[in-house]
Amino acid sequence: MNTAELLADGFGRVQEVVHDILGGSTAEQLVFRLDAEANSIAWLIWHLTRIQDDHVADAAGTEQVWTAGGWCERFGLPFEAHATGYGHSSDAVAAVRVESADLLRGYYDAVHEQTIDYVKRLKDADLDDIVDDSWDPPVSLGVRLISVLSDDLQHAGQAALVKGCAERRR
Repeated sequence: MNTAELLADGFGRVQEVVHDILGGSTAEQLVFRLDAEANSIAWLIWHLTRIQDDHVADAAGTEQVWTAGGWCERFGLPFEAHATGYGHSSDAVAAVRVESADLLRGYYDAVHEQTIDYVKRLKDADLDDIVDDSWDPPVSLGVRLISVLSDDLQHAGQAALVKGCAERRR
């Protein structure tokens, strides 16, 4: 297995979890929050997808799927187009509402496809390229991609927990 295959497998695992969570989720479950300050499934999936979209597009030098694919307009959220959810308030979390899981799944899958297209072209040496020099030490491509995978899996796990709690409330 080479680096590109390893990264593709990792992002494929995120996709499996996202699909499991969204499968059969009702509109009510998507906005369910454990308390007034907690994140909903809709916000968690939207946010993990926005972070992946933002970070991978930046590394690849491409436009984000969010804007290029018209997803920003389809979602119609009350945020600037560049918003990813980082630092969102409880009110902003509550503003992420979707009519169905299909919208979240569609956006996630479009980002996943762009991500896989990108990582499948990577060579081991590419992982040492610096993609963000605003940090000390500067962030390499390899570190950035692992950071995105870690963030995605953590938020997907949180969404799975919220879904389980929502299902038990019924």
